[in-house]
Amino acid sequence: MFRFENPQYLYMILLLGVFAVLHVLFWMRQKRRLKEYGDKTLVKSLMIDYSALRPQLKFVLLEVSLLFFIIALARPQFGTKVETRERSGIEAIIALDVSNSMLAEDVRPNRLEKSKMLISSMVDEMNDDKVGLIVYAGQAFTQLPITSDYVSAKMFLSTISPKMIELQGTDIAAAITMGMRSFTQQEDVSRAIFVITDGEDNEGGAVEAAKQAAKQGIHVYVLGVGSVNGAPIPIPGTSQYMIDNEGNTVMSRLNEQMCQEIADAGNGAYIYVDNSSSAQGKLSKYVDRLAKSKMESQMYSEFDEQYQGFMLVAMLLLILEVVILERENHVIQRWNVFKRGTMALLAVMMVVGASAQNDRAFIRRGNRLMRDTVEGKVQAEKAQIQYHKAIEQNPSNGIARYNLGNSLIMQSKAEDAMKEYEMASKVEKDKKRLSSIWHNMGVVLQAAKQYDKAIECYKQSLRNDPSNDETRYNYVLCQRQLKNQPQDQNQQNQNQDQQ
Repeated sequence: MFRFENPQYLYMILLLGVFAVLHVLFWMRQKRRLKEYGDKTLVKSLMIDYSALRPQLKFVLLEVSLLFFIIALARPQFGTKVETRERSGIEAIIALDVSNSMLAEDVRPNRLEKSKMLISSMVDEMNDDKVGLIVYAGQAFTQLPITSDYVSAKMFLSTISPKMIELQGTDIAAAITMGMRSFTQQEDVSRAIFVITDGEDNEGGAVEAAKQAAKQGIHVYVLGVGSVNGAPIPIPGTSQYMIDNEGNTVMSRLNEQMCQEIADAGNGAYIYVDNSSSAQGKLSKYVDRLAKSKMESQMYSEFDEQYQGFMLVAMLLLILEVVILERENHVIQRWNVFKRGTMALLAVMMVVGASAQNDRAFIRRGNRLMRDTVEGKVQAEKAQIQYHKAIEQNPSNGIARYNLGNSLIMQSKAEDAMKEYEMASKVEKDKKRLSSIWHNMGVVLQAAKQYDKAIECYKQSLRNDPSNDETRYNYVLCQRQLKNQPQDQNQQNQNQDQQ
């Protein structure tokens, strides 16, 4: 696909017509003055060095050179096509227990929040991997289909709570079975299911499900959260703890034996999660051990700058125009003054053009910082600075604003990210990027439980790219969440909208 990054400069082509008119006027004036000297044939015979062709040739060379300079300023680009490339990575499905027992506080701040911190760190370390989220209690459902969109993964992770599933319990078998069906159809890819639980399996069948996964070449790793001594389960919003039918405080204990059995059956490993950071190190080690296989992934190629060729041709034509000589006279001297002015204009245009490239350079630096990791974390804050510099150079650069929003999301600054996404949606023209912008806006709003607004964003995303399956899934999920949202919460959202 071909486009101009700065098409407004193409209006300067109109100047070529103005220059052509001025050139004709100078030429006609020169002919009139030659007639004043006498007979045309006699005058020409006296002008031995006179050439009628050279001035016209020099003018054409100057005009064409100026045309190529203007095209270079408009920054012709090729790209933005969907291409499938191979990359190495794994497919990981994370099955997170969201039963009420995960609210126990024997692991700080509680079992569920500790698990979410582990998952977030795991996602931060991913590069060419794909990840999916499954939440389960008495039943299981997919929270996020397998994807390489790590921004969406972290946003959906932040919304997970025990309220998501009404049927309580701990059906690990259902989570593993659903995980087996959640991978892509790509062959020769290392796959793993990471089950995070406190080990209270009320349904049974988890070991058999893990064995079935192992037969399909899927590794099952189990992360046991909690303590074997147990802890009471707090009731959200109160200072009380859950009690049984006899009035005794319910104690939730980690069943390490069952966790180890599931991991062994699934050809994986068991990781004990406590208040220390040892579990994070073990998790990273096991992930690294998984064979890195080649996966196919759809990527959108960036626009490649093509202005260099036009600039080179323009410079060569300009040099050729200077080399070609013509006889000096007072009319030509005036024309040379005009040419010097034109050269000055070209110099100014080149300076402007050079400054127009700086925004791209800042974006590339920011992208490198977002890809590179230091101690397992992307350098989002440093990338944010580079994107800000790109916006200072070109406030209408939608790519810079979109990437800035992504860097803010990585820093958990959702409100600031939304402002950048909104600005990007106003200035970006490419439909694929617009779809991604609206998709991320929907993710942010969905995480904030503003489901009605999120649905509208997903609609905008699908209008720009109907083939976006991740957006379509989020759209359907958001509709279901809106339907299940309590009425008082809907009223609260409406009041927030009015404020």
